[in-house]
Amino acid sequence: MRQLLSKRPTKKKHLSHIFDKRLQAVTAQNVPFAGGRKGIEKEALRLDLEGYLSQQPHPAGLGSALTNKFITTDFSEALLEFVTPVYTNTWEALRFLCDVHQFTYECLEDELLWIASMPCRISGDPEIPLARYGKSNVGRMKTIYRRGLGYRYGRHMQTIAGIHFNYSLPDAFWPAYQSVDGVAGNERDFRSEQYLALIRNYRRFGWLVLYLFGASPAMCKSFGAGADIGMPELSKDTWYAPYATSLRMSDLGYNNQNQSSIDISLNSLDEYIRDLSKAIDTPEPAYEKIGIVVDGEYRQLSANQLQIENEYYSSIRPKRVARSGERPTAALRRGGVEYVEIRSLDISVDDPAGINQNTMRFMEAFLIYCLFEDSPLFDEAAFRETQHNQSHMAKSGRDPGFRLLRDGKETRLGDWAIDILDKVKEVAARIDDSEGVDSYKQSVQLMRELVDEPSKTPSARLLSGLEESGNSFFEYAMGIARGHRDYFASITPMSGARHDEFVREAEQSLERQENIEASDAITFEQYLANYYAS
Repeated sequence: MRQLLSKRPTKKKHLSHIFDKRLQAVTAQNVPFAGGRKGIEKEALRLDLEGYLSQQPHPAGLGSALTNKFITTDFSEALLEFVTPVYTNTWEALRFLCDVHQFTYECLEDELLWIASMPCRISGDPEIPLARYGKSNVGRMKTIYRRGLGYRYGRHMQTIAGIHFNYSLPDAFWPAYQSVDGVAGNERDFRSEQYLALIRNYRRFGWLVLYLFGASPAMCKSFGAGADIGMPELSKDTWYAPYATSLRMSDLGYNNQNQSSIDISLNSLDEYIRDLSKAIDTPEPAYEKIGIVVDGEYRQLSANQLQIENEYYSSIRPKRVARSGERPTAALRRGGVEYVEIRSLDISVDDPAGINQNTMRFMEAFLIYCLFEDSPLFDEAAFRETQHNQSHMAKSGRDPGFRLLRDGKETRLGDWAIDILDKVKEVAARIDDSEGVDSYKQSVQLMRELVDEPSKTPSARLLSGLEESGNSFFEYAMGIARGHRDYFASITPMSGARHDEFVREAEQSLERQENIEASDAITFEQYLANYYAS
């Protein structure tokens, strides 16, 4: 997909000099950037014991998928989404994520949770049940939106799962950083401008995240309905790309071409909001052919380029917690950017919770690096480079002959990665100094080892495991899924207070859904019109 590109000429600067100057200034002035707020959203497919996508409804013990703040669903009724509260400590976030897995397994009957980003056995699009949220207007809207995604992109694509890492710097950071940076004006506007700068740099340097954490180089052939998709076979049931890092982030997954005509600027918050709003209001001929209401049933919310803002996929998004019924763009317009949502992390098959503390620590330091580094506005050439680097990294990033584009010139991955990691390590050192530990520096050092030895990356290790076992991707992942289930059954149970919190939230979520359904006083058509008018 394409971003709106500034036609203004980009002024080249020595990026390391800008970074060094800012890091030295915030260090000298004791500007607090350690202890940022971190939250995790982790998706996981439910499957039956044979490994097929579950056809069972959302487990009753998990409460309402519409209103439970910890356990909901994404595209499919079988695609769970776990949401942690926001924590300043990575250990707390991981502990909560483990607890919610334990609780969920208590509520599953003869089912497993899939452990990979690329899905389990899928019989075909008709066998992928849409998420159901009840009979309220908001519940109907959520289901119809998902039905529209299925018509537009195919339901199978929506079963791809991932990790979302939500991050914001401490509140006390922003006024101090604005003073150090010598920028006058409204603090809210400054914060939004700086988060957009961080986002542009994440797009520039995000190929490194795919290299370090990509864990989807292979997939079950059922994902392609058995059709030849132009990839080599690892076994009779498995497609793979020998040097891939993340097929999930390739054109086979979310980096698809369906949204290539949508131009969304990252050069300012106003432009970002303007362009998203335009896409929601612009008819798309291909979607008009689908229809909106056909034979009395809604197929999609609209026939425009985007049904709602969340349909636009990007590896990173500017976010603000929305009020009830408030559109994401309206929330951003009201209060500016509150945090960023990272969407390019694959599920780690090695970690029962799908992510570990080292990943979270590295991502925090990396995002702060993206903030401190100079971030020119995107012009046409700069954007083409980000697009090239991400798509080629996803499909062939571990190829010894692979080259990235950097300011119009080819460069070796190792050379550029080390330049970045050296700076990220400086950020990590400052975080460690403030907390009296060295865990952040250690996380960066672990990533440095992956650059030095590509065979240690998650994607390479997954392929090695497949080759050594002689199993298909499905068989291999099923074995790990059973192991993760047994792990959560064997570890120390969560505290009684935490368990009670999950039970109480499930019960209260059902009550909240009933109240929402009982309070609806307008037709769905009026509800939809009000939503788009807001």
